[in-house]
Amino acid sequence: MDSKLTAIMKEIHQKCVEHGEQNGTISYMKGANIAGFIKVADAMLAQGHV
Repeated sequence: MDSKLTAIMKEIHQKCVEHGEQNGTISYMKGANIAGFIKVADAMLAQGHV
């Protein structure tokens, strides 16, 4: 269970870094918001809603 949680947290961190870099720092709020939007948009596209 602990290893699964660690893997999930690492993935969240990576997505925040990928999408939240701003002026040489990481905005976790921005990164999480963008990553969440992309996840929802991808799901909508996969279901044929867009």
